[in-house]
Amino acid sequence: METPANSHRCVRTGQFEIDFGSGEIHKQGRKVHLQEQPFRVLAILLERPGEVVTREQLQERLWAADTYVGFDEGLNTAIRKLRVAFGDSAENPRFIETVSRRGYRFIAPVEPGPVLSPSPPGRTISAKLRPISLHARWISFAVVVFAVGALMLFLRTAAQRRPPAGKIMLVVLPLENFTGDSQQDYLADGITEEIIAQVGGLDPQHLGVIARTSAMRYKHTQKSAAQISREVGANYLLEGSIRHSGDRIRVTAQLIQSSDQSHLWADSYDRELRDVLRIESDIARSVASEIRLTLSQQIHQRLAAAGPTNVEAHDAYLRGLQGWNLRTRDGFQLAITNFTRATELDPGYAPAFAGLARVYSLAPIFAGVPAGEAAPKALEAATRALSLDETLADAHCALGFVKAHYEFDWPAAEREFRRAIELEPNDAYAHLFYSNSYLSPLGHHEEAIAEMKTAMDLDPLSPHIQSFAGVTFKWARRYDDSLAQFQKANQIDANFPLNHERLAQLFAILGRYDDAITEETKARLLSGEKSQDVLAKMNTLKRELATRGERGYWEEQLQFARDKQNPPEAYVRPYGLAIIYARLGQKAKAFESLENALAERDTQLTELAIEPQFDPLRSDARFADLERRVGLLPR
Repeated sequence: METPANSHRCVRTGQFEIDFGSGEIHKQGRKVHLQEQPFRVLAILLERPGEVVTREQLQERLWAADTYVGFDEGLNTAIRKLRVAFGDSAENPRFIETVSRRGYRFIAPVEPGPVLSPSPPGRTISAKLRPISLHARWISFAVVVFAVGALMLFLRTAAQRRPPAGKIMLVVLPLENFTGDSQQDYLADGITEEIIAQVGGLDPQHLGVIARTSAMRYKHTQKSAAQISREVGANYLLEGSIRHSGDRIRVTAQLIQSSDQSHLWADSYDRELRDVLRIESDIARSVASEIRLTLSQQIHQRLAAAGPTNVEAHDAYLRGLQGWNLRTRDGFQLAITNFTRATELDPGYAPAFAGLARVYSLAPIFAGVPAGEAAPKALEAATRALSLDETLADAHCALGFVKAHYEFDWPAAEREFRRAIELEPNDAYAHLFYSNSYLSPLGHHEEAIAEMKTAMDLDPLSPHIQSFAGVTFKWARRYDDSLAQFQKANQIDANFPLNHERLAQLFAILGRYDDAITEETKARLLSGEKSQDVLAKMNTLKRELATRGERGYWEEQLQFARDKQNPPEAYVRPYGLAIIYARLGQKAKAFESLENALAERDTQLTELAIEPQFDPLRSDARFADLERRVGLLPR
């Protein structure tokens, strides 16, 4: 297989394209990370596809001297990295087959790729693989001996090294779904989320793990590891793939150091599907070893305790996670159905009960489930989860949410939120809920902002968290910071309707009603309202504002509240209606609406003491009475 004199060759095998000139592999246009030595082994195997290449032949071509003591380990490492890159395994090979006691054979079909432009002299793999002279062999051997000595010195001193000062950050990129079936995405995404949780719990004092929401923004990305690292502030990246067939699953993973893009570790796991939790624990353990974390005995025991799972229950749980992460009405219904099924298939499955608790606690916000119906179910599910496993941070967080928003039991809410953070310091949403469901309502604004900043550090690309930070600043009456934060959320996701609605409400507080109308119009369009209806509302608001000022604006908002379609967090529920009446100076109706909000346990009622738009009501004794009944003032 000679390379043309004025071009370099490219071949295809399966979904992969191998470019011998650049020394790169691409899968469906995306570069597959592979170091030079494994690529050189691959190039030799592809010179004679379907034929056995012996270990002796590989040694002669690639390792400078027959006596090089590191050959066996080096070749084994190169083959392992090749299998990781191709999503292959030694037990069930599709690309590289081990021929016992002889060598290796490339068994997948290979076809010519496009002839590419010439490579710079001396850069082609073919040139690198030409036979070398005896003189060159001895020079290379001397270099290798020096390198081995340096390596041994490094290994002797490595044990003395410690992690760098401050917290190391790692991002777990979404596992690639190599099944060829997009319906299996929930499996890849769910396992990614479980790995994030496993790694995040290793040593939270020294290792921070970027949250799922930010990590998932890189699904199918074409961005390089260096670019991703810069964007999320990560020192390490963990990436990999899954392949699922029948009752078997193959997971590959590799750890990359951001500073120099070096591959620190790679491995593949081909096991029964019921052993997926063991795979996740093994990956977490390998990560800990490579970045030199000191694990507590408790963590060692937790990793070792990962046993076989009920396959059907776990599958339902992962489908539940998929629905939960959609944060939509239909997604929440999907989550409730699947989490419930998981608990029925395995009544001892604590994470499924914790999942139910999370969904039910937020169902009044995202799914329109009445709080009186959702709160008892959230409480029941969280209590059940904690009776099975007291260490589930998700369950503590959901329980804290119920205690705050539905029971107004603030000491209990604080206890649960703090326990959740103690158990999972890398859980961005635990910090968020502690901030907005406890600290802010009680007026602890500086602490609330600090918690939100921690959440943003852990989940820097989450539009939800970035947007809620804007609300946190608004409650603290730091309006410039609030505006800047909402604008930052728009930069991350300009199509997030809730952020536009929140920005519209901030502009109303600032008296910038033209800007408020613009943002509300965006929120309505992005929420799915018909464009002609949205434009009609926009024109009506502008006309009323121009002719009757603020009062015209607020009276039209009262009319809009009666419509079936409105953006999320619009002035619709009793709490929102109370804001409109307060702005119109109709105190009696404002307090009537607040009483209705209290009867319905509207989740926003806990914002009573900090919402700026209630300022017209604060001097009224009825307002202080409401604050006492919600537990925001001493009785």
